[in-house]
Amino acid sequence: MKAMVLHKPAPVETVPLKYEDYPTPRPGRGEVLIKVISCGVCHSNLHMIEGDWVRMGVPAKLPIIPGHEIIGKITELGEGVESFREGEIVGAQPLWSACGHCDYCITGNEHLCNSVQITGETVDGGYAEYFLAKADYIYRIPENVDPEINSPLFCPGVTAYRASKLANLGPNKKVYVIGIGGVGHVALQTSKLFGSEVIAVSTSEAHAKLAEEMGADGVVMAKRDYSNLSEHFGKGDSVIIFSPNQKAIDAAVNIVKKQGTLVVGVFGNINDFRFTKEINVRGSVIGPRKDMKEVLELASKGLIRLKVTKYKLQEANEVLRKLKDGEIIGRAVLLP
Repeated sequence: MKAMVLHKPAPVETVPLKYEDYPTPRPGRGEVLIKVISCGVCHSNLHMIEGDWVRMGVPAKLPIIPGHEIIGKITELGEGVESFREGEIVGAQPLWSACGHCDYCITGNEHLCNSVQITGETVDGGYAEYFLAKADYIYRIPENVDPEINSPLFCPGVTAYRASKLANLGPNKKVYVIGIGGVGHVALQTSKLFGSEVIAVSTSEAHAKLAEEMGADGVVMAKRDYSNLSEHFGKGDSVIIFSPNQKAIDAAVNIVKKQGTLVVGVFGNINDFRFTKEINVRGSVIGPRKDMKEVLELASKGLIRLKVTKYKLQEANEVLRKLKDGEIIGRAVLLP
């Protein structure tokens, strides 16, 4: 099969992904082989490819095929797989597998399992013609959900939904969403489902326009250093942040009101923790299988929309460069 393969982390400007022949995997027991229809391009792919996460053991192997938000068609079933059949359209999220028996797994939080395997980081992902998946960790795609443009449901979709669930939202509450990129433009929509007033915060006019298209109740244009937001300090019952910018995190701490909730979905530091405000700080990462199934149901009802631009698989290096430079509006997807 053809795939975009990473042999060594390096800046995307040096074209680190190589479009080459790669062994087509065969499904073992409990596994399925999927012919990829589309694979979303995530900012975390960029971090891995450029070597930002080597200190955390990511990628866990080399060479590796990136990509963790995937929709495709089952072409082969491994031994013991009875819950799916060949020809079905299915999706896979970053959660490739978990142990199934630890405290996290048995309480429905398998995405936090200490033995978790992550698609495209510890096992080969979806920047390829074929992808190998565990049958227990894939999902049927509703018939009215277009497989070419909805693969981002499997990362931005579930990640945004999880953050909204953790943000203590509800009617008569105001939530600020900081960072209106691939995840943030979905978080606007999932937060509105809880009845809250949703305010988008962005440093980009193009992303601010996207926020308006996605139904934000208000849009705040921030300076690049987020230094012009003082009038919003103490106004947010909740703040959800998906901007990988320390200045944005610093602003979020100030925007959330006393006893409010701050949900952080990026790496960063809480530099000035105001303990006197009694705020709740929550981390949020992807989501368990239950959340993923709920996201697909919401999408089938038209309650989650994605802003997507399609590219060819072999354009992955250029797409990642565009993402790095802030030129991708919404989400990019790769089509083999």
